[in-house]
Amino acid sequence: MRKEIDARGMNCPLPVIHTKKALESIDNGIITAIVDNEVAKENVSKLANSLSLKTEVKENKGNYYIDIYKDHSIAGAEMMDIQCDDSPKKDLVIVITNDLFGEGAPELGRTLMKGFIYALTEVQPYPKAIIFINNGVKLPVEGSDSLEHLRTLEANGVEVLSCGTCLDYYKLKDKLAVGGVSNMYTIVEKMNRAQNTIKL
Repeated sequence: MRKEIDARGMNCPLPVIHTKKALESIDNGIITAIVDNEVAKENVSKLANSLSLKTEVKENKGNYYIDIYKDHSIAGAEMMDIQCDDSPKKDLVIVITNDLFGEGAPELGRTLMKGFIYALTEVQPYPKAIIFINNGVKLPVEGSDSLEHLRTLEANGVEVLSCGTCLDYYKLKDKLAVGGVSNMYTIVEKMNRAQNTIKL
């Protein structure tokens, strides 16, 4: 089976995200990702290497055609670090542990959290990563009021990660709509490496 992903003109990290989803959608075959810049080519190639998949890259008129040969299961594979140079990033990791902001009326808490995530899209530099754990994993899944804003952040190079154990606990892993699945080791590592961490 052969599938083509035309990722030309997409902001980082979308070429990698679309390529990863295409790889997960087939059992065996070839995914050809078409990108139009060096950063996207390197990131898609790194994705394939992180999944132990063979790649072939060809260039034609400023476009890169990356053939990725899939011959083994990668379902649930975690996203590797993606380097995006599109916009300035603050050395900041935001850890969100709840789908409500603050204590008090739940309805107000949801409104405040939606407003907070929207505000992140309007203020630069962006954080390097947003990590969702515990009840916070209800924000990057289907039906969340914050999906549009989280996708905007991700499209601008903000890494969006959700705790896999938490998604499993709430039976939400198959409903994850933005970002990747992570584990506690990676979460702790990213928090330790960041110059600043905010926990909500």
